[in-house]
Amino acid sequence: MSVLGHSHALSGLATGAATLPWAPVGGTLGQVAWIAAVGGMAMLPDLDHSGSTVSDMWGPLTDVPSGAIGRLAQGHRWGTHDAVLAPLAFGALALAAADAFWSSLLLLSLAIGLALRALHFVIPGRAENTVVGNLVLSWGGAWLLLGHTPQPGWLPWAVALGVLTHIAGDAITTQGVPVPVLWVVRRARLTLTPMRTGTALEKGVLVPAFVLATLWCVYLNTDVRGAVDPLLQALPGLSG
Repeated sequence: MSVLGHSHALSGLATGAATLPWAPVGGTLGQVAWIAAVGGMAMLPDLDHSGSTVSDMWGPLTDVPSGAIGRLAQGHRWGTHDAVLAPLAFGALALAAADAFWSSLLLLSLAIGLALRALHFVIPGRAENTVVGNLVLSWGGAWLLLGHTPQPGWLPWAVALGVLTHIAGDAITTQGVPVPVLWVVRRARLTLTPMRTGTALEKGVLVPAFVLATLWCVYLNTDVRGAVDPLLQALPGLSG
């Protein structure tokens, strides 16, 4: 998987953590579910081509839909990377899925599985990179989160936000993203910067920045702060 895959997932996690004050979730597990969903769904637009992390994750279970979506989207970095149509389409699917536990479970499992695959470089072992291992971990995690939280009416918002985060990331690369909606009539791309993927800027600056932003926002916006602050104050030289 390219470095940009890590960047998409990390930027999604950072976005999920940063938006927690406005997220329609409650409790620690709800917050974890929100961050995981936004982070994982920040990989979702790449379902438009075979061989991507999304397509390969669960073997035929994801590869077959990937082929169909790729044809419907008219190729890689077109329909699923439209900043207007893609969030609306994926959000609408999530809205339908959020009405039932099992479809919500599938959606959140997909998000967790994608986050695990994208972040495998910081996870010990290789279970998350295998089809069976990823299925067990992602479905188990989703079952735990949804089993202890209310019906996830927030899922469409998390999906749309994750998709938008992905599109924003691709918009600053040389290949760019389609001009929203208008590309359907005349194919044209929007490129905001000439940045190439896999460069030292991405590896040495963006990836660490997303990690730090995620940790900082989790610290600010969750109950972690209440547990960490007393420990910091107890350290020599940090207490008043």
